[in-house]
Amino acid sequence: MKLAVLRERRAHETRVAATVDSVKRLIALGFDVCIESGAGHFASVTDTAYAAAGATIAADAAAALAGSDVVLKVQRPLIGAEGEIDELGLMKPGTLLIGMFAPYGERAAIDAFARQGVSACSMELVPRISRAQSMDVLSSQANLAGYKSVLDAAAEFGRAMPMMMTAAGTIAPAKVFVLGAGVAGLQAIATARRLGAVVSATDVRPAAKEQVESLGATFVWLESDEAKQAETKGGYAKEMSADYQRRQAELVADTLKKQDIVICTAAIPGKQAPRLVSAEMVRSMRPGSVIVDLAVESGGNCALSQPGHVVDVDGVRVVGHRNVPGRLPVDASALYARNLVAFLALFVDSTTKTLRLDVEDEIVKATMLTRGGAVIHPAFAAASSPTGKA
Repeated sequence: MKLAVLRERRAHETRVAATVDSVKRLIALGFDVCIESGAGHFASVTDTAYAAAGATIAADAAAALAGSDVVLKVQRPLIGAEGEIDELGLMKPGTLLIGMFAPYGERAAIDAFARQGVSACSMELVPRISRAQSMDVLSSQANLAGYKSVLDAAAEFGRAMPMMMTAAGTIAPAKVFVLGAGVAGLQAIATARRLGAVVSATDVRPAAKEQVESLGATFVWLESDEAKQAETKGGYAKEMSADYQRRQAELVADTLKKQDIVICTAAIPGKQAPRLVSAEMVRSMRPGSVIVDLAVESGGNCALSQPGHVVDVDGVRVVGHRNVPGRLPVDASALYARNLVAFLALFVDSTTKTLRLDVEDEIVKATMLTRGGAVIHPAFAAASSPTGKA
């Protein structure tokens, strides 16, 4: 079984789908691993290190993909004239393609996968069940994003984070407010607390209160009957009613005025990020304050955040970095590669060391977008077709 790992070519992507450790594990599963030269450059993994782990180094993508049965990617492959080469077009029909494909925002890519005849699995769709925890890429990457968001805020903030008592006087600790207490939010809380800030957080889910307070932060919550049912079975936040959003906005607006740093992490899978911080709220904050919007690529929690930019709004710095996990490429790649190895093990017969496909496995059913030239995932099949016409 030949497995290929390509160099990521999409803008702002620094991660790689395999590390030295994961290459060894993939070989143990029975794969002949082929890595495109330079794939691990930004994650500090050299071709020499990959080769020492047992991988073959290919000169280019075409050589890596030739005859490959499995292809591991971080982001979706380049399709048609999207970039320098047509990565998808180089894959043979029947290839098992695994990566993070942003399926809710890239319906056309799903159709292209079907037309090429690949079996594409999107790792963002891994269900939140006990046996899939080791495959949960959303959690592994969000954890790093939450950590990095606080460091990015501290870099833009013109003051120290902790209380400091000096002979010249006392420096007050920074006040940090985290919007959304999912994986990224909880890590942001923990990181800000470690840096000595006074932290508060909000979330629509009542279950988040105990988690927030266990980290030493204050929970700010709009209590209502609707909020008590604000969590899906998968553990994600539900989209709230217009009335709840209005009242929540009033609570956030009042809280924001007193904060130095705001970390926005609220996201709803498959939907545009909820708008939680209006332009008026930004302008109500003190000059020197900082807002970091982790949801900027899915519409943004902050009305004034711009993807890929740090914007100054009357002295308030609004940070909208793209691909925040990719700003920590070594660790992000390591965690993602482990997620992939755990996932790929579902497709390998441990006795014969051959690929097998159990389409009835609940994890496979949840993640597989296309198979045999058709879009098979129920969330996308009705709106997609191999011809590209809905």
